[in-house]
Amino acid sequence: MLFSPKPFRQLLPLLMGGTLLAACQSDPPTTEREAVNKEAVVKTDADTAKTAAEPADTMGLPAGSVPTIGSPKLLFTLDDAHNTPDGLALAPNGHLILSVPNLADNSQPASLMEIDGNTLKPYATNLPVEPTTQKAAPMDLAFGPDGNLYYAENQYENSKDFKSRLMRVEVKNGKPGAITTVADGFALANAVLWKGNTLYVTDSQWDLPDNDKGSAILKFSLAELGKGTVHLKPKTKDPHVLAMFSTTVNETGVDNGADGLDYDSQGNLYTGSFGDGKLYRVSLKPDGSLAKQETLTLSGKQIPCVDGLIIDRATDKIYLCNSRENAIEVVDLRNGNKVTTLAQNPDTDGAGGKLDQPAEVLLKGKRLYISDFDHPVKHFANTKSDAPHTMSVIDLP
Repeated sequence: MLFSPKPFRQLLPLLMGGTLLAACQSDPPTTEREAVNKEAVVKTDADTAKTAAEPADTMGLPAGSVPTIGSPKLLFTLDDAHNTPDGLALAPNGHLILSVPNLADNSQPASLMEIDGNTLKPYATNLPVEPTTQKAAPMDLAFGPDGNLYYAENQYENSKDFKSRLMRVEVKNGKPGAITTVADGFALANAVLWKGNTLYVTDSQWDLPDNDKGSAILKFSLAELGKGTVHLKPKTKDPHVLAMFSTTVNETGVDNGADGLDYDSQGNLYTGSFGDGKLYRVSLKPDGSLAKQETLTLSGKQIPCVDGLIIDRATDKIYLCNSRENAIEVVDLRNGNKVTTLAQNPDTDGAGGKLDQPAEVLLKGKRLYISDFDHPVKHFANTKSDAPHTMSVIDLP
């Protein structure tokens, strides 16, 4: 079902500085709570939004090497209290839930937001912080078969001591309730995927004593998550580990591995490495254990970085975020893993809907929703985190 916008007269938007629109807010917030609780954004007009000039070089990507392909449209402009939009989940009522970890500026509290029509409003703003870091950091998220919302938490930028968690938001009548920890001991919990009654989570930094470039897919049963907090055993082949990977570090210096996660029409899992762009297929036995894992051989363009991804199981096409090159790539699993670029642009601030380090995608009907994470590392096309903070959309044919 396609996105169905409400009339703009229902939004009462304020135009601030020509690029930032905030709903129902005439003065800047004076406290963190005000910053989180306000309705921060409304839909903007891509035809009138200002687009920043392209820089002369892109931190190691040669000037002029990043082309402009496609025409993403601006969906939302967010304020500084919501500076790194990330994970996206489709709720049972058709709304989308967006995670905002605020990793670019974590002086702002993290939150979950709800996309309803063409407005973005608070969903869960009082997220429990990790006791030692005193931060909450929601990443990818998904609704389970029990109707509750589960999100992965990335504490890795706050602590390298396996402080990340898997959290559950109890949902009743479409409203969020208590938020509890269902699993801890992750290094960098990232993607969340439900397949039947099994929950899969990627950990982009699941190292072993003999491999400090490790990452993994871990799995949990719905029944197990209902029995109390699962305590993982870091730096081991914990029984919850389904598959492990190793990142080849390049000039970016990034060793984050398994990131986005989804499954195809045959039930095979796919994940990709953020650090080196390898794309993996993980096949399962009937009992859910690992049958085989393999690195895909791609045809056409090679992908240097894989962030969030989603698979259209009607076509078995993977839509993935190539964060390093500021692009959305399509991998056709039924056509020799052929890669085509759906959208790409050089470094911008994201104004007007241009891509600004895309990190997550969600496909709803023929509309592809894109979170522009805008939190770069060296040798990325995106050179800095800056306002406006945006989300983009692409309407597929």
